[in-house]
Amino acid sequence: MSEAILLSPTRSLGSRLSGDFTLVAGLVLSALVLFSGFVAPFIYTVSPYAIHPAASLQPPSTAFPFGTDELGRDALALLLSGGFATLVVALPAAVLAFAVGVVYGFAAGLGPFWLDKLLMRLLDVFLALPSLIVLLFFAALVPQSDTNLILLLGLISWPSLARLVRNEVLAQRCRDFILAAEQSGASRIYLARVHLIRVVAPILVVNGTFMVGDSILTISALSFLGLGVQPPQESWGSLLQNALDIAALDPWWLILPPGLLVFSSLLAASLTGQGLLRLWGNRR
Repeated sequence: MSEAILLSPTRSLGSRLSGDFTLVAGLVLSALVLFSGFVAPFIYTVSPYAIHPAASLQPPSTAFPFGTDELGRDALALLLSGGFATLVVALPAAVLAFAVGVVYGFAAGLGPFWLDKLLMRLLDVFLALPSLIVLLFFAALVPQSDTNLILLLGLISWPSLARLVRNEVLAQRCRDFILAAEQSGASRIYLARVHLIRVVAPILVVNGTFMVGDSILTISALSFLGLGVQPPQESWGSLLQNALDIAALDPWWLILPPGLLVFSSLLAASLTGQGLLRLWGNRR
């Protein structure tokens, strides 16, 4: 009997997951994208930098499953290497933006009135700036490295989440259990750590998935413009840009894969976020 009781929540969660095609599709697609970036390069061990001049711009074949580029480099090896270079920047940047947004939002929502007003006016300034233009400006000034790109992306992408968290915290502060905890002498850090973080967790998780997709798109766009991952490393954006430079030669095998992987990453984040939102909505 006790074992059945312990297994029932797991089975209930599993049944909800299996019944939500959107969430399952998002998780499967996310797993495939992560596999292509972090696992597949160690399985397909062909060097992405090896040049085969006699085999330049060859379509997919047995020797080169995804064809070759204009230098004769293996397109599949480049694609997998580019996936690693993209994800190793995009994922930490999304985590940094998520952390800054959450901390800033909680500080504004739980702080005194004057601090909330100050932080929100400062946030309005950040939101008024065109983030892509600011990102391009600093990317052109700062020496490009993975660490600098992570900092740039992370410190540009947090304002919208901060405002969302602040508004949700303000809405929850009027609830009875929060007021009771405050009357009992609970500190603001205790309220955030014990009570509020659990209430806003669904919003944080859903928006966190969207931030990952946005981060992948942004680093791909920067690389496409030549300001992201720098040579000799390649990213999905730089591979797409290189392929479009020789579009007149119709190298479809160089254009489609990186474009599809960027699209798949965005679709995975969107489907996962929508599925999680629906899952938590059904639990209420």
